[in-house]
Amino acid sequence: MRILFSSTPAHGHLLPELPLARAFRDRGDKVAAITSAGFGPLLTAENITLFPVGPEMPELLAEAARLAGVDDPTVPDPAVAAELFAGARIDLTADEAIAAAREFRPDLIVVEATDYVGPLVAAVLEVPYAKVAFGTQIPTEFTDVFDAVAERRHKEHGLTVPAPTWYLDPCPDLLQSPDRRVPHGRLPIRPEAHRGARTAQTPETTGKAPAAPDARQKVLLSFGTHFGDPGVLRPLIDALGADNDLVVTLGLGGDAADFGDGLEHVRFVGFTPLAELLDGIDLVVSHGGAGTTMGSVARGLPMVIVPQGADQFLQAGAVAASRTGVAVMPPAGQEAVAEAVREVVGNPEYRANARRAAAQIAEMPSPGEVAEQLAAAIG
Repeated sequence: MRILFSSTPAHGHLLPELPLARAFRDRGDKVAAITSAGFGPLLTAENITLFPVGPEMPELLAEAARLAGVDDPTVPDPAVAAELFAGARIDLTADEAIAAAREFRPDLIVVEATDYVGPLVAAVLEVPYAKVAFGTQIPTEFTDVFDAVAERRHKEHGLTVPAPTWYLDPCPDLLQSPDRRVPHGRLPIRPEAHRGARTAQTPETTGKAPAAPDARQKVLLSFGTHFGDPGVLRPLIDALGADNDLVVTLGLGGDAADFGDGLEHVRFVGFTPLAELLDGIDLVVSHGGAGTTMGSVARGLPMVIVPQGADQFLQAGAVAASRTGVAVMPPAGQEAVAEAVREVVGNPEYRANARRAAAQIAEMPSPGEVAEQLAAAIG
């Protein structure tokens, strides 16, 4: 079979698709992806063909800002986000994506939760598509606006927006919103912490035995690939470093020197697959990216979420409601984060709930099982 993956050009959007892409690849299917050229090295390492289409994210953000008439296109506003995912990206990517897909001739297209190019390609080629969610379901106040912008772009191509045949849901029951709409074609799929192409796959665990509340905790402080501003992280390092052993991620282009002096006790790491960072960790402090959140809870690790933008506020709300961790909403400062860490460390309920969620994840169908199910349905 021939399986085409489509993604917005951002790690937080593409990486959740990789486990399923690997599963199809390992079945012997032909697997390709349409996204920007910047992801060539990552996909080449996975033995996945890249059709480089469309601009990188900075150009998309600039065009979205122009379309929305705003200065900052990263604000969590439905109308602005719609111009990014369903407006600018279709405008600047669709023609190249359609041409690449015609060349590849897919039997199935797999898209991530905010990708609107893949559905348009599926409509043009008249093939089914599956949508892979990031984590907790995106509220209709956002998706309805996204869909309205996408509908206008589809009409320009003489099309209507097709519904996905399958909605692949990685969110465990404990973190699901009680008022969520169950999408047509929903299939659960087990989330995985991102691992590198050469990282051996190991079963997700429920973490090591928790340290005593009065012992030093090993804390992963990770704000993902694009939100690790030293101006944001340095105060958190200062607030947490006295009582905890810290591992701090630098994102894609960061440097430990950017964080100043006096941090010899902190371990800084460059872009590293999350699966390689979680071993031995007691607690994760993060921005609430969906991949980091789902990967951490799959290991049974409690969290403190400090959302910075995008869908991070959704993950923060799900973590807080499920009591798998604590959300610290802006403009609260570093002392509030330190207090949240003390709360999570001192109350075993958070770790117990994180382990409950991890047990639910362990019961969900693996990416390999979902690939087999989709392949059988397509025939």
